[in-house]
Amino acid sequence: MEFSIKALLPGRKTSGCCVVGIYAEREMSAAATTLDNAGNGCLRRLLQRGDMEGRIGSTLLLHDVPGIASARVLLVGLGPQAEFGEKQFRRAITATVGALANTGAADAELHLVELAVGRRDIEWRSMQAACAAQTAIYRFEQMKSQPAKNAPALAKVVLAVKTKSEVKRAERGLARGFALAHGVNLARDLGNLPGNVCTPTYLADEARKLAKQYRLKIQVLERADMKKLGMNTLLSVAAGSSEPPKLIVLEYSAGPKKQKPVVLVGKGVTFDTGGISIKPAPEMDEMKYDMSGAGSVLGTIKAIAAMKLAVNMVGIIPATENMPGGRATKPGDIVTSMSGQTVEILNTDAEGRLILCDALTYAERYQPAAVIDIATLTGACVIALGHVVSGLFANNDPLAREVLAAGETSGDAAWHLPLHDEYQEQLHSNFADFANIGGRPAGAVTAACFLSRFTKKYPWVHLDVAGTAWKSGREKGSTGRPVPLLTQFLINRAGKR
Repeated sequence: MEFSIKALLPGRKTSGCCVVGIYAEREMSAAATTLDNAGNGCLRRLLQRGDMEGRIGSTLLLHDVPGIASARVLLVGLGPQAEFGEKQFRRAITATVGALANTGAADAELHLVELAVGRRDIEWRSMQAACAAQTAIYRFEQMKSQPAKNAPALAKVVLAVKTKSEVKRAERGLARGFALAHGVNLARDLGNLPGNVCTPTYLADEARKLAKQYRLKIQVLERADMKKLGMNTLLSVAAGSSEPPKLIVLEYSAGPKKQKPVVLVGKGVTFDTGGISIKPAPEMDEMKYDMSGAGSVLGTIKAIAAMKLAVNMVGIIPATENMPGGRATKPGDIVTSMSGQTVEILNTDAEGRLILCDALTYAERYQPAAVIDIATLTGACVIALGHVVSGLFANNDPLAREVLAAGETSGDAAWHLPLHDEYQEQLHSNFADFANIGGRPAGAVTAACFLSRFTKKYPWVHLDVAGTAWKSGREKGSTGRPVPLLTQFLINRAGKR
């Protein structure tokens, strides 16, 4: 689908469909009013009959509206005008794309980015519209022998702006929106692939493709390399699997040479059985998405490289399976991490923190400006926050606020949870420096406490995305979160130079 930006008056040019918004209580947007005037009040008469109330996300398709050059007019509900904000804007775009896909229109002009959305400018609105539209048409059909053939006829979409002076900024937003959507969809693809395809080796190969496409520096450490470095906690998780683990390191260097990099560390458990502490069978198939942290790192790198952001960034992905087997790590085993700290493994299903802690120690060598780790880490975070916002923990409040702000701007929100010293006591071990679990109370917090012991040398944020990276049920599949948050964080960093 091809997108472009033009300064257009609604309904003046021939198109397959002209899209305008209707607020609640049948209140017309400015673009809808223009159409109504051209059509001698036809839209107002229709609204007065009660054909549409303006409920957010609702749509009504009209054909051959008098005085309008477009073959169709699509009315999109915006909800109450006083409440129309970022969330409603994205919902309106998503509803529009869904409705247009069910028409025979080959092209359409959208008069939605013209709408006032709080203090968000035309660049933000264009970026969000492009990303929302692209992600709305996403389909995962790579593993089907006969993918669906009923592709939508819609091939061209014009995002209309009010004046020519807005075109350049809108085009910049459009380009960034596409880049972000491609990054999100890469993360979704990786999360949706089955564990027999998306192995640690597959993730390494995908990273190599990105490195080749965008001329990035890449290094893939093998089992022997990790052993030399003393990455025994990571290797303890990989011990039961016949698939070789990988530590994938990608370097994106488009900022000043002396600028310290932001390091993103993504959990890459390509399938998680729980190991010897095996999970229940129901829904274990969904444990293929336990590498969503890794997918979000690769998706973010793809997005910022396509945007050519002037930042320095390093992506580190510890990738492995967590399988039972004759060589698998057992509950009660004690391993020595790369940092030299010893860990008593009380539960092998608390494996994400074991692979992350060695990767977080490895991150020290880059003398990072900030480190953000991303992991589908705990079911406890899902219980605490559900599927709406990601859990955020930090050892640095200014960095936490920076990440939270990026989440608000991108619509990919997180919530700051506590990391008080008192919680550390739950990780006490009689036999090692500490244990890898702290019991059921505050499980997401104690998991973050565990990671915090390996992040003393730099500002750090931990994002627990167990509840936001995946949807279960009828809409089962990867969401691509938190690629929007991470990308916006780096956009903000690039803008601060």
